[in-house]
Amino acid sequence: MPVYLPPISRRKFLSGSLAAAAALALGQRSALAKSKGDDHNVALFSDIHIAADPHKIARKVNMTDNLKAVTAEILAWPQPPGLVFVNGDLAFNGGTDPDYTAVLDLLRPLREAGFPIHLGMGNHDNRENFWKTMSSEKSVVPNLPGRQAAIVRIGPANWFLMDSLIQTLTTPGRLGPGQLAWLAAALDANADKPAIIMIHHQPVPLNPNKPGSGLEDTAELLAVLRPRKQVKAYFFGHTHHWSIRQDESGIHLINLPPTAYVFEEGQPSGWVYASIQEGGARLELRCLDHKHKDHGQMVNLAWRNS
Repeated sequence: MPVYLPPISRRKFLSGSLAAAAALALGQRSALAKSKGDDHNVALFSDIHIAADPHKIARKVNMTDNLKAVTAEILAWPQPPGLVFVNGDLAFNGGTDPDYTAVLDLLRPLREAGFPIHLGMGNHDNRENFWKTMSSEKSVVPNLPGRQAAIVRIGPANWFLMDSLIQTLTTPGRLGPGQLAWLAAALDANADKPAIIMIHHQPVPLNPNKPGSGLEDTAELLAVLRPRKQVKAYFFGHTHHWSIRQDESGIHLINLPPTAYVFEEGQPSGWVYASIQEGGARLELRCLDHKHKDHGQMVNLAWRNS
């Protein structure tokens, strides 16, 4: 599964809780541990691009400073989230060991404050280095060797975290037949709550001008998601662009903003505060630049009918 970083002060308790959860459907661990926050609410990061050098600048942005800023905002938030998701591209470029050491150091204040964190893979990451640096947290689904997938059960929804990394610095992504089969079985075995899908790469139809940059097996993925009416939303990053739309079946497609730098001038960088309710979700865009025209934008999503 994607690496799970428990709150540091409660590691012993959480390890016991996670061990007990291992008998749940499909052998997946379930993130049921309580943090200081409300389990209806989650903080969503994507594309943090952390370099080992804390002074590294890319596209006129210091990525370390950006992550420190969003971390400080969450620590000061009046209604803290129940956990934090980081949806891939943890590393600046090629995913070196020192990059991941820096990621761990920068996330430490959140963990010390009681926030569980789930980390996923993007095309700038390196699984082997990632696993090596975070070896004490590594857990791989036995029937998906070399990939990472997980079910996170929190509040009124089940989150399905998938691994679309093909190879480090290969721009497009792919889930592959093994993960798609796992996802179909996992969704069928966990149809009691709304399902939210999280993948680093975007579905290809969203970016027709760059057909080689998104998820190569988008059609196969949608064939799994669309008929399973418990699937309500698909969150992704990769494009460094903030947008929300629905596909023809009513699934919400949410392109998370980067926490690092943007590709297109005028796009926001930052994070998203998501409040998941029984019938939908409320998303709040938190821009690093509080003067950005979209800072604080609220979007209400209504789930499609089951």
